[in-house]
Amino acid sequence: MTDHIVKAYDTELEGLGQKIAEMGGIAEKMLSDAMDALSDFDIKLAQSTINSDPRLDFLQREIEEQAILTIARRQPLAVDLREIIATIRISNDLERVGDLAKNIAKRAIRVAADVRIPRAIVGLKSMHDLAAILLKDVLDAYSQRDAERAREVWVYDADLDSLEDSVFRDLLTFMMEDPRNISFCAHLLFCSKNIERIGDHATNIAETVVYLVSGETMPTDRPKGRGLLSESPPVTG
Repeated sequence: MTDHIVKAYDTELEGLGQKIAEMGGIAEKMLSDAMDALSDFDIKLAQSTINSDPRLDFLQREIEEQAILTIARRQPLAVDLREIIATIRISNDLERVGDLAKNIAKRAIRVAADVRIPRAIVGLKSMHDLAAILLKDVLDAYSQRDAERAREVWVYDADLDSLEDSVFRDLLTFMMEDPRNISFCAHLLFCSKNIERIGDHATNIAETVVYLVSGETMPTDRPKGRGLLSESPPVTG
């Protein structure tokens, strides 16, 4: 390829990376804001979190379209092809993180009208703190092309699963103590599942980073805790 084509190609790859960085920043903020809205019963912040999601969706579509065009024009091989494939995968995971944060924000609006036992949210805060660390670390691993850091995220996701188990037991206890707590705690149960899934998407990104850097795939079986809550339905409206 001529120098002009090489520079244009590098610019395209750099543009994809910049969009991933923007998506990562939005996803991290949505997660943080959703948890703050839930903890503080802040309807305004919850709605602001929900309103951030369309930008994340738009960037995901842009990345996918640009990546496909780049593959068609440049026909990249080896590491360059992995680079482009990685941006598609990571953008999909970050878009899902945004959806899950949005779902937490929607439930924050629901529970704000029926605050019963604020201490029940303490366990969710611990889950959030760990999920936020995993998300930040894996995004740093991507930007630094650090496969070892990505592997650490993959391993530590099991701790988030264990925290979810603990939250499940605590919320179940609150529900058994007083039937009036059932609706409130049910919303929190689904929030805990959404946070756990955010950890799963962080591990997806970790696997992609390892693939990008080394060309290797991670084992099929991840370290896992016990999943005690079935699939949570989305909150509509």
